[in-house]
Amino acid sequence: MSDIGSRVACVVVDYHAGPALTNCLASLRANGVSDIVVVENGEPGSTPPALVGHDVVLVEPGLNLGYGRGVNRGVAAVGPAPYLLVSNPDVVVHDGAVAVMAAYLDSHPDVAVVGPQIRRPDGSVYPSQRVFPNFWLAGLHALLAPVWPTNPATRAYRSARADGTVDWVSGACFLIRRDVFDAIGGFDERYFMFAEDMALCWQVRERGYAVAAVPGAVVTHIEGLSRQRASRDMIVAHHASAMRFEWQTARGFRRLLAPLAVLVLGLRLALVLLVRPRS
Repeated sequence: MSDIGSRVACVVVDYHAGPALTNCLASLRANGVSDIVVVENGEPGSTPPALVGHDVVLVEPGLNLGYGRGVNRGVAAVGPAPYLLVSNPDVVVHDGAVAVMAAYLDSHPDVAVVGPQIRRPDGSVYPSQRVFPNFWLAGLHALLAPVWPTNPATRAYRSARADGTVDWVSGACFLIRRDVFDAIGGFDERYFMFAEDMALCWQVRERGYAVAAVPGAVVTHIEGLSRQRASRDMIVAHHASAMRFEWQTARGFRRLLAPLAVLVLGLRLALVLLVRPRS
């Protein structure tokens, strides 16, 4: 872990995470990460109370940039470390996790992005290792997940393949090669929130690199802590991002079916908003 400080820089985008952000920063320090930039996406002045006792760089854009844009602004403020760790503010990185991910990139030059195993606070494993769904898998997942979360299509989408390979990993926490992040222009800023991680991994794979998951690196994520402040708005943002990703990546015959995909996502959005109680 002794060289992590010179090899890994970290960006954390905060949106009213409060004490969870403080715990996140403490876990990063315990992993040897010293170059940390925090981006304040919440109201001006909302982040500094959680930074007391932590020597970090604070980027204050004065408005909510969205997750990908926030990360991009943070990356502009970090040092020249070859590896970039991106983390949600409500993540606690377990001991040694950063070193395990860095070692994996060291020994796998064909891999540009690596994600840890993400656990919920109760210890259960969050399905953070996923595949790019084909048209039918995407459609079945979209329509069935709101009413049948454990349906076969959703399980297939939220799992690695039989050989253990994955197409993309959750943006809640991942390690990426800095030169690859810079080469693809960082996160696609057309995504405000959701699917920006999937789009990033898509661009990485388009450049010939692989994406991997390392179960030996573990983090705990308090899922949705920041999203609770605007849950229905985030549901709409989620579906808008899914529509954008479909239009961005569809090729050949699937491109002709893209309008149908948008219709399916629209129906799913209506269903989710119908069954979800107003807060």
